[in-house]
Amino acid sequence: MTRFFLLTLMPSAAIFWGALTLFSPAPVAAAAGAASDTETAAFGICKSGGGTNCVVDGDTIWYRGSKIRIADIDTPETHQPRCAAEAERGAAATRRLHQLVNAGPFTLQSINRDEDRYGRKLRILTRGGQSLGELLVEEGLARYYEGGRRSWC
Repeated sequence: MTRFFLLTLMPSAAIFWGALTLFSPAPVAAAAGAASDTETAAFGICKSGGGTNCVVDGDTIWYRGSKIRIADIDTPETHQPRCAAEAERGAAATRRLHQLVNAGPFTLQSINRDEDRYGRKLRILTRGGQSLGELLVEEGLARYYEGGRRSWC
């Protein structure tokens, strides 16, 4: 009798638990982060020599006259790749970053350094509190930046 009673309650408990998760605070936090995303532009793909509001490669953009290196990731090179596989993966990362920066407002977060040795601003791009670089990592198009150069070949 007790087993039958528990089994009949379990589906109701699962429905109740599912209803509770629909109202979790996580979506509210994401919505609050999205409201603070104020940077936006129509991004193209940069031609050689840079540009305005364009994507250079999977981890670098030009935005409002500043060249910005996405500080939390590293992507395969598209300019002077070391092998064909790196060139292909770099092109895929560039296309995806282009989609991401054109998908809506974002935020540029400063890190502990303002610029790298090449004069690029070091920033983390986020939307709704989530790193766009982290999305590229999750999609297999980037890796977390750990300093130095590592081969993609």
